[in-house]
Amino acid sequence: MTSRPDTEHYRELFLNDVPLMDMRAPVEFNKGAFPCSENIPLLDDKQREAVGTCYKQKGQDAAIELGWQLATPAIREQRIAAWQDFIQRHPDGYLYCFRGGLRSRLSQQLVGEAGTAYPLVTGGYKAMRRFLIDELERNCTTMPLTLVSGRTGSGKTLVVHQLAHALDLEGLANHRGSAFGRQLQPQPRQIDFENSLSIAVMKQRAQHQQVIFAEDEGRMIGGVTLPTNFIELMQKAPLAVLETPVAERIDIVLADYISDAYPQYTAQFGAEEGAIKFREQILGNLTRIRKRLGGERFTQLHAEFSDALDHLINHDDAGGFRSGIQLLLTDYYDPMYDYQQGQREGRVVFRGARAELLEWAEAYSMS
Repeated sequence: MTSRPDTEHYRELFLNDVPLMDMRAPVEFNKGAFPCSENIPLLDDKQREAVGTCYKQKGQDAAIELGWQLATPAIREQRIAAWQDFIQRHPDGYLYCFRGGLRSRLSQQLVGEAGTAYPLVTGGYKAMRRFLIDELERNCTTMPLTLVSGRTGSGKTLVVHQLAHALDLEGLANHRGSAFGRQLQPQPRQIDFENSLSIAVMKQRAQHQQVIFAEDEGRMIGGVTLPTNFIELMQKAPLAVLETPVAERIDIVLADYISDAYPQYTAQFGAEEGAIKFREQILGNLTRIRKRLGGERFTQLHAEFSDALDHLINHDDAGGFRSGIQLLLTDYYDPMYDYQQGQREGRVVFRGARAELLEWAEAYSMS
């Protein structure tokens, strides 16, 4: 393998989805990482703690010596094998540790002694994380953002997916943004979400200097929070309002949250356990908004959804959810939307159906 130089070109790494070998301990990786990184640590959590303590008390030379002592021949062989496997799979990648210092240099030396030269990222995780924070801040001051707004179930996500110049915030957050929006797979950690958002914005800006669209969201998407600078940008952004008839909105909600979601549960957990978990998901989400629904409305919806779940599980028919979904849309979500829209009516630049919005957006983004 031809030797490549170390790099500090963070933008190119992220724009090109360059594979990154993260040498940090698992506890560090689990606090935050990058989308194209894979954790193959030099030290495990206990070893890292011991070496760190030694470094503080006795200095770098003593810490290096302790590191070599902890890296027994068997451990060293295991680590090198894992690193070489990554290198073979990703010959154009890079390795990094927290600051691009001791651990990455030691790892680079070990890999080199095993016959493979592999470059590192100068500055490590800390510098790359700082770059993404600063890059998002810079983009939030210059990016022409327009929000796709509309009532719950109007198909905003479908529109975003059809727009070439768009950020899929809910996709990055792995959450549909409502009380019923939790997905089967967990949401990313907050730092991971922020890193992915900054990279997504950077890629859009690199490809398009014109208007970029995103779905109208609140401060939180499920359990992750949009960065303050991005929220401030959204609060000033023009609004393109998607208008969809109630009957079509019911169809969209039914497909998104019931018909398409239930098979995912049974596929992952099996028919019996999947049905139990899906029931817990639907009724649990309803219970979380119980106070805002009010006692009488909650009792009605709980009964309707319970019966609809029975029918879905026993007859593979989701039609029993329709009346409950309509009640949620018209009596719960729509009043909240109307109130919020009343506070920002002057920002609306378009209203129309999906096909009309897509046609308008194409021309608007070039203006």
